[in-house]
This record gives sequence, C-alpha cells and structure tokens, in this order.
Amino acid sequence: MEEMGTFKSLNTSQKEAIGLLSIGTFLEYFDLMLYVHMAVFLNGLFFPPSDTHTTNLLSAFAFCSTFVFRPFGALLFGWIGDNIGRKATVIITTIIMALSCCVMANLPTYEQIGVAAAWIVTLCRIVQGMSSMGEVIGANLYITEITKPPIQYPAVGLIAVCGTLGGTCALGIASLVTTSGFNWRNAFWVGALVALIGAVSRGRLRETPDFADAKRRVKQAVIKTKQNPEILEKSIIWKEKVNKKTALALFIIECSWPICFYVAYMHCGNILRTSLNFTPEQVIDQNFLVSMIQLFSWIILSYLSYIIYPLEILKARLVIFLSFVLLSPYLLNNIQSSWHILFIQGFIVVFGFMGTPAVPIFYKHFPVFKRFTYASFMYALSRAFIYVITSFGLVYCSKFFGNWVIIIIMLPTAIPYMYAIRHFEKLEK
Repeated sequence: MEEMGTFKSLNTSQKEAIGLLSIGTFLEYFDLMLYVHMAVFLNGLFFPPSDTHTTNLLSAFAFCSTFVFRPFGALLFGWIGDNIGRKATVIITTIIMALSCCVMANLPTYEQIGVAAAWIVTLCRIVQGMSSMGEVIGANLYITEITKPPIQYPAVGLIAVCGTLGGTCALGIASLVTTSGFNWRNAFWVGALVALIGAVSRGRLRETPDFADAKRRVKQAVIKTKQNPEILEKSIIWKEKVNKKTALALFIIECSWPICFYVAYMHCGNILRTSLNFTPEQVIDQNFLVSMIQLFSWIILSYLSYIIYPLEILKARLVIFLSFVLLSPYLLNNIQSSWHILFIQGFIVVFGFMGTPAVPIFYKHFPVFKRFTYASFMYALSRAFIYVITSFGLVYCSKFFGNWVIIIIMLPTAIPYMYAIRHFEKLEK
C-alpha cells in the first residue's frame, strides 16, 4: 500500500513518461527477442542445412550477430543521447527497429535466394541489436533522471520487467508459429506495427530534468561571463571525467546477466534437444515456461527494491546462486526429465547474476554529459564480449568438460562481480 501511495505521488508527466517508456521497452524487446527465441525454427529457413555440430555453431553465430556490433550502436546512440537528448534517442531507435522488422517479414528463405538470405538476416539482427542498445539504456536513464529513491528503484526495475515481458510474448508467438501454424512473417509485421506506434507516442516525452538542467547551467555560466558560447565545451561540467574504476565496475556488472541468460535459455535448450530428444517446438514451449518464471520473479524483485536497499538484494542473491553453481554439475549429470532442466533454468533466471534492481545506483555515479555514452557502451561491450565467449565457448568446452563447464564459466564471473558490488557500496557510503 505504501508503494502504491508513492506511485500516486508522482506527477502526471512522470507517470506518462514511465508508462510510455515501459510500453516502448516491451515492444522493443518483443521485436529483438522474436528471432532469438525462434532461432531453432528460423535458422533452418535462412541458413544452409548441416550436421548437428555445425548447426550449433550457426545458431551461436546468428545469436551473437545481434550483440557483437552493439558497441558501435552504443557509441552512436550514446553520442546522440549525450549531445542531442534522451528523448531523441529512444524515438530514433524505435523507428529503426520497426524498419528492420519490415525487412524480416518480407525476407525470402535460403531455398529461394540461397546464401543471400543468411547474410540479410544477419544484417537485420545487427541493426536490431544496435537499435535496442539506445532503447534500453535510454529508458533506464530517462526514468533514473526524472525520479528519486526509493521509488526510483522499482520504477527503473519496471523497464527490466517490461523487457522480460516482451521476451515472454515473443516466446508465446514462437510457440504459436511452431505448434498452431501461425505464419511467422505475421509475427514480424506485428512487431513492426507496434514499434511504429511506440515511436509516435514517444513524441510526447519531455527531455529529462538532469540533462536539461546541466545544459542550462553551462549556458548560463557562459552568458554571465559574456564569453564566446564555444567555451561551453571547455566547461567543468561538460568535461567532467569518468572514474575508471567505476566504469570497470559497471562493465563487470553488465557482463553478469548475459552468461546466465545464455546458459538458461540456449545451453539448457541444447541439452533438451541432445539428451532428451526434444523437438524445436518443445524447446520453445519449455523456454516459455522459464520466461514466465523470470517475469514473475523480476516483478517481485522490483517490489522488494522499494523496501530493501538494492545492493543488499544483489549480495543476498549472489550467496544463494553460488551455492547452486557448485551443485549444478551433479544436477545436470542426473537429469531424468524435462522438469529437472526446468528447475535448473528457473533457478538461474531467478537468482542469477544481474544488475537489476540497482541500475540507478550505478548510473548516478557517472557525469551527466557522459552518462548515456558510458552506460550504453559498457552495456553493449559486455553483451558482445560475453555472448561471443559463452555461446562458442560452451559449444566446444562442453565436449571436453561436460557439465562441469557451468562451474568453469560461473565461478570466474562471481569474483569480479563481488568486487563491482563492493566498489559501488563504497561510492554510496
């Protein structure tokens, strides 16, 4: 009840902004994850037929293409966000996502145009990955800069929840495509339509107070001193430096969740296919259940962040998850049904490493005029770096280390993750 009362205390502009950005993030992640979760089905349409090992490599390639060029998108949209504004960024990225969905909806298959289909679909994934970069960071920063703690934590957490909801709906559509004969092209047409609606509706957003106020303060200082406006770029506010340890800590935090996501959805999906002989349709159905578990757990997590300090939540979840990681090889070696895999997947998405719900704490320790660029670049670089290593690494390492590969990947992640949390704790104190 107290939380509801706090939400009611938000002004109309804040409520509208949170609503528009939450809906926009849902639509953006629906479009982005639509191919990711239908990859077991769509890769067979756009890539040449091959053996199981090669198929796994092609699947990893298609998955990584979404993230590997994200750092370039981060630099581009980060510059726009820090120099033009947060509002412009989220509108531009939503339009780009809509256009890429239109291309996907009309793209001929491998049987129709050969290897060109594989190249075009990869290019579309790259464009979608780059545009989603500006979207998620733009939404997180926008809400961070228009709200204050403690309501700031669940408000920003709502963005993560809506992103998960978008992925869940994408899995639902994927299930319809594979089990009910729903045309997969219509799914991308739906994605394009909702993205365009989101772009138009976001035209009502105002620029964030932090960004607008920082620019106004610099310009007023220039006017008062009667100097050339070009001195703006030499101002202390404009040239404020980023702490390298803080940037590194944010990068480490951002590296954590991609590992958990890939293991929960992709790696466990491969185990279902190879060990339990699941069809692509059955893998999608199981991942849909995992996504539902993730969605409800993140809703609870966002609520708890209003009551419990977010960094304390991250530390508690870390202790629980490390205990699970040590047991994971035993659990994976004794799988007898898909329910055992579902338990493992569910535990990973509920307690795995991540930055939510402490994201506003991380962002506020970066200068206003560099916040968007650094936040988006660290986010993008972490995804590109970790997804490439994890996706291809698991394909090869699993052949040599079996299920012990989970410990080999997770434990080295935990140590720097603890350091990063500790660093932000010191900054807060």
